[in-house]
Amino acid sequence: MKIGYIRVSTEEQNTARQEALLRELDVDEIFIDKASGKNADRPELTRMMNYVRRGDTVIVESISRFARNTRDLLDLVERLTEKQVEFVSRKEAIDTTTPTGKFMLTVFAAVAELEREYILQRQREGIAIAKTQGKYTGRKPRPLPDNFERVVARWRAGEITAVEAMRQTGLKPNTFYRRCSQISLALKRIKSI
Repeated sequence: MKIGYIRVSTEEQNTARQEALLRELDVDEIFIDKASGKNADRPELTRMMNYVRRGDTVIVESISRFARNTRDLLDLVERLTEKQVEFVSRKEAIDTTTPTGKFMLTVFAAVAELEREYILQRQREGIAIAKTQGKYTGRKPRPLPDNFERVVARWRAGEITAVEAMRQTGLKPNTFYRRCSQISLALKRIKSI
């Protein structure tokens, strides 16, 4: 069987281009993830890796859709190889059934990882320059939910647990505790005036 794997980084991104390519190649099954490629813990990738059988071929549009670093890519391809599953990347013309394809896979994976590192380095440099010019202040904090102060008061009084307070406010732990700390500091400043 031909198995197609598609990945885009966010829910908003469109998979149509990758889907069209895989349909042209007559794939039998397609797995689609809408998640960052920086880690290999993606639900549809996991499903696909469990689904494939000996003799299958996994086809991707490009290696960057499959994995974002050399270690992950080589690990995924090794797992496929152990199951006697072939791997084909259309953009880079890689086919792991050949020694040349295996060599090219390693080379392209290293180049893709280097390119990603360059992008991240340029991004960090750009942010540093923007900060020195006062143009970058970071992300604006989300407004607090209307029930935040009431829920925090109940939590501090021991009426509910922190987990329940976070559930009621819809905040993640780091955000919840940081905002509670900010409110406490603000109250101390007011009392000291």
